[in-house]
Amino acid sequence: LFRSRLVASWLLMFLAAPPAWADAVADFYTGKQLKIIIRAQTGGQYDTYSRLLGRYFVRHLPGSPTVLPVNMPGGGGLKALGYVANVAPKDGTVFTMVTQSVPMEQALGTNKALNVDLRTLNWIGNMSEQNQMLYTAPTSPTHTLEDAKRRETVIGATGIGATSTQLVALYNNGLGTKFKIIYGYPGSPDIGLAIERGELEGRNTSSPAAVIAAAGGPSSASAQFHFLIQTGMSKLDDYPSVPLLRDLSTNPADHAAFDFVSKASAISRPFAAAGGIDRDRVAALRRAFADTLKDPDLLEDARRQDMDIRLTTGEELQQIIADMIDAPAAVLDRVRTLIEVHSAEAAKGFKESEGAE
Repeated sequence: LFRSRLVASWLLMFLAAPPAWADAVADFYTGKQLKIIIRAQTGGQYDTYSRLLGRYFVRHLPGSPTVLPVNMPGGGGLKALGYVANVAPKDGTVFTMVTQSVPMEQALGTNKALNVDLRTLNWIGNMSEQNQMLYTAPTSPTHTLEDAKRRETVIGATGIGATSTQLVALYNNGLGTKFKIIYGYPGSPDIGLAIERGELEGRNTSSPAAVIAAAGGPSSASAQFHFLIQTGMSKLDDYPSVPLLRDLSTNPADHAAFDFVSKASAISRPFAAAGGIDRDRVAALRRAFADTLKDPDLLEDARRQDMDIRLTTGEELQQIIADMIDAPAAVLDRVRTLIEVHSAEAAKGFKESEGAE
């Protein structure tokens, strides 16, 4: 009897005690300051989502560290990525939201300035799986995708190699639309202002609800946008009548290419830390990320700002990135052909050497 009680007592102590790695992680993060390196200027979606995550993330990480958002625009996000991968401490205290287009750029070899192998990073998780939606202003004569095949429609973009630019080129090359791309705007707020001024007719967005809210809400005349096409793995619930790119392929080669691009578009808010970080800390960061996206306060904060929150775990994201980069050569060759830009010009005052965010 005594031996049974002793064994039971040891078992209870074992089950109640946190694992040794948890103590080590908590000890490390206690008193530390995390840094979220934001790859763009203030005010855009990269900045808004990064700061939202930062406000709640430290609640769920052992040791309760503080967090400091640091804006580091430049090179279409490569400045921030390079800092995190190559310069910042590789100890789990620094991470960033990676530019959405970068995984596809590495797979295709289209960005010669990219010098980080994304497969070596520790992916923490994806914050939102949003479709890319191409819309035109209420005043544009282009109301549908068929209209876009009949007339030239002027669309704004950031960099010439940005996801938004590549998608518009794909629509032209793969679907027969006649979009003209004006690139070089510093960020999505600048493109929105150019649309208001009548310089542009439309653009891509991953946050249609935010675009509508910024224009005065669904009942506002200035928010009666025309949504022409959406790119993602499935249609958004609120836009069942907007055509989905994956449904528009007419041959197997295009279907595989459209699927590749759709997967790339769905990874809209991916966070990563450098490689070489202690394995237990990576696991803790991933758990904290997943728990943060279930935090009722974060979800309410996101709801007030019309921000979409949908989790892809770090483990899932790590596999998705690897699968994209290691995709079959035939698929990658077809994607390269489809995203080649043929109808574009730089925005007024844009200098090629400056890049864009």
